[in-house]
Amino acid sequence: MEHKTGFVTVVGRPNVGKSTLINALLGEKIAITSPRPQTTRTNMRAILSTDDYQIIFIDTPGICAPKNKLGEMMADAAKKTLSGVDAVIYVCDATDRTFLSADRKITELIRQAGKPSIALINKIDAVAKEVLLERIATLAGEYDFKEIIPISALENDGLDIVVDAVVKLLPEGPELYDKDYITDTSVRDIAADIIREKILLFTKDEVPHGTGVEIVQFIEGENGAPTHIDANIFCEKESHKSIILGKDGAMIGKIGKRAREDIQKLTGGRVNLNLFVKVRENWRNNGGFLRDQGFGAD
Repeated sequence: MEHKTGFVTVVGRPNVGKSTLINALLGEKIAITSPRPQTTRTNMRAILSTDDYQIIFIDTPGICAPKNKLGEMMADAAKKTLSGVDAVIYVCDATDRTFLSADRKITELIRQAGKPSIALINKIDAVAKEVLLERIATLAGEYDFKEIIPISALENDGLDIVVDAVVKLLPEGPELYDKDYITDTSVRDIAADIIREKILLFTKDEVPHGTGVEIVQFIEGENGAPTHIDANIFCEKESHKSIILGKDGAMIGKIGKRAREDIQKLTGGRVNLNLFVKVRENWRNNGGFLRDQGFGAD
């Protein structure tokens, strides 16, 4: 068989497990995850390579009705990927009580794109068999997917079947990336996402998704020197700033410690990480500021 190469966008509603799926397929953590919806804010390419194929997955923000300018830009970024890829993976949540009824806008976008598509029903470890069978029947009646595959991304269940199904849809072609590449996203950008992931992890429901991270200085360590990172955490209210800082700086210290540990795993060396919390009111509706931060660049 000739070598196959292609781009595959991964779409779905927020919190269905797209980023968990990407990390599981690669066996590496490159996409941040959180139990809270809309953790992913920008498109990220993840590259899975063997001697026989190279799949470039595009992890996208969850598609839902936007509540602000940031939400609009995130939804647009996800939708734009549908037209420039070789295949589409649509991920839905087996545990969702609104299964598919809230997804029809997405399936319509897939229909309009006209790309070969497979559907993944994720989180099957959390539903009864009869529920799963109902989900499969519902999906089969909604759109002519090439395959409908039940999976558990968290438990690595069914992922080999997913890869085989994707490879069937790809055209023949040479490698576009070296085999040791797993993403073309910069370490700088991944570091920003890691910091935001820790904010979501530790502040939970106390701070909404009105936080963002800006890397203002990134100096890669050489000859054994540590990588130096200065980052701004921006939030929308003084009360949110107080929560992120915590009493006597305890919360920001916890966020920084865990983020630094993950970034060190990423870089393979020591990291000096300095975090600064700033208030920027209504930043999620400031189009100019969002573009400066890289949103809408696609």
